[in-house]
Amino acid sequence: MCTRVIRSSPGEAVIVGRNMDYHCDTGTNLWVLPRGLDRVDGVGGSLHWTAKYGSLIAGAYDLISVDGVNEAGLAGHILWLTESDYGTYDTSKPALSMAIWLQYFLDNFATVAEAAAWVEKTKVQVVPLADPGTGTVPAVHLALDDATGDSAIIEYVDGEPTVWHDRSYTVMTNSPTYDKQLELLKQFEGFGGTDTLPGTTLASDRFARARYYSARLPKSDGPVAAVAGMLSVIRNAAQPFRIPDPGKPEVSQTIWQTVADLTNKRYVYSSTTNPNTIWVDLDEVDFGGSARKLDLASDTGLEGDLVGNVTDKFVACAPMQFLTLTRK
Repeated sequence: MCTRVIRSSPGEAVIVGRNMDYHCDTGTNLWVLPRGLDRVDGVGGSLHWTAKYGSLIAGAYDLISVDGVNEAGLAGHILWLTESDYGTYDTSKPALSMAIWLQYFLDNFATVAEAAAWVEKTKVQVVPLADPGTGTVPAVHLALDDATGDSAIIEYVDGEPTVWHDRSYTVMTNSPTYDKQLELLKQFEGFGGTDTLPGTTLASDRFARARYYSARLPKSDGPVAAVAGMLSVIRNAAQPFRIPDPGKPEVSQTIWQTVADLTNKRYVYSSTTNPNTIWVDLDEVDFGGSARKLDLASDTGLEGDLVGNVTDKFVACAPMQFLTLTRK
């Protein structure tokens, strides 16, 4: 479930797109979370911090940060990875709940390099929490990207974080783990192999298509064209609405898509159940003010009122409260 693609070419804006694929609605709303907010790790551990940077995020159930970008141009994206193994939570070590994992990076870092170095140094644990909508415990990995075009993939296998940090890591989907995805890619035409570019919704097939088409985008003549180009790539990797396959009662479909222009600081959001595309211009957001929310969960269907630039449509509210670990 899910696809993330970053494109960075000399003389052009750094653009990152992602599909959010899931088998049910996640009640997604957009939030402006200002700098200066005090936070805790969500597991009753040792990490406490004050947000250095303000951020714009897409939240699930108004409890989990799953996608977003901060005012410095660092963006992050949570995607599913079945093979994830976070190990047994050791209360003596620094840890973050899965709900606030992405938010920690948006709060504290301006670049991928800073974030990757912190993970390598601390070996921070991630503590999974049950999805409040389904009751299942997600298994996820994290992609980070920034306005310089840098990229990192963070995966947990055998209880330890692996950081894939390189500008060439432009695509992330789901299973298998990232090292195996890179090996599978080599079998296809254009990447050293002879197999025809695949067309299914398998994560490895979406990985190949996203890499192939993002590398062949024409030079854009401006920010609008750059966003349109990225949308064309992630739509090619989207999962259509469909009935479940036999033996698989839960089938994922693309429920929303985002494109972040990390150079011009614009965040574009599009729901697959609403024909209207909206965007937020981060340079127009007051990240030193109050927390604010844009209610997307009720703006559904053809009658949706939100369209175009919605930067001034957010409503002041209490900051989002992240899901925390419940101790027995």
